[in-house]
Amino acid sequence: MSYADKLFIDMCNDILTNGCSTEGEKVRPKWEDGTYAYTIKKFGVVNRYDLSKEFPALTLRRTAFKSCIDEILWIWQKKSNNINELNSHIWDEWADEDGSIGKAYGYQMGVKHQYKEGMMDQVDRVLYDLKNNPYSRRIMTNLYVHQDLHEMNLYPCAYSMTFNVTGNKLNAILNQRSNDVLAANNWNVMQYAVLVHMFAQVSGLEAGELVHVIADAHIYDRHIPIIKELISRPTYDAPIFHMNPDIKNFYDFTVDDFSLENYQYGPQVKNIPIAV
Repeated sequence: MSYADKLFIDMCNDILTNGCSTEGEKVRPKWEDGTYAYTIKKFGVVNRYDLSKEFPALTLRRTAFKSCIDEILWIWQKKSNNINELNSHIWDEWADEDGSIGKAYGYQMGVKHQYKEGMMDQVDRVLYDLKNNPYSRRIMTNLYVHQDLHEMNLYPCAYSMTFNVTGNKLNAILNQRSNDVLAANNWNVMQYAVLVHMFAQVSGLEAGELVHVIADAHIYDRHIPIIKELISRPTYDAPIFHMNPDIKNFYDFTVDDFSLENYQYGPQVKNIPIAV
């Protein structure tokens, strides 16, 4: 099995066995029929992926690799908050009639800030530091801007990245306040693994560790039987990750510059109910 499979199965078993139920508590999310969406949750889940060893793709089922990359480029490269510039429909529920999700995600990445070196947005600040100050302990991004939360249609879930260069390897910590284990866990892991690979390549570094820190890792009540079936499936070896080695500018990457070789996976999980 892939290492991502092992971590995922162990995490799900831990949540199902030792997690805390929110049933009967005051919760925000609801199902489409209006009933409250309760969860079984674990606090402070930390998963580590060594990107120099294998790409963290789940094989229990397929994770939509190209769509993951499309979203991460939408946020980090296009710095967009409009779903009309995104090729998937994952943000449709949170967009207004113009397609905007408010001052969230890509909007925050595009806001310029004053630094000693001049005006830069958060992405360009990371790129600048990785090339000029790679051993800085201050290479971070933050999407959870309190003054703008009231103008966000959804508060950021994956909200912060901390980059750290050790030797010639680029490591990163992804901080996530909330993670829907079934719908979003491997999606987030794969897309931020790709982001680390991209930043490493354009900075003359090698991809190292991705550490995923989840404050609230949860399985929704209606997802429990789906998860139990999913983690009982056969697994396969991790696929081989390919990225166009000729790209040296972060803003030149497209979804066509990435591929997974020998990606074997189990059947699709269809019609996953999503709490909003």
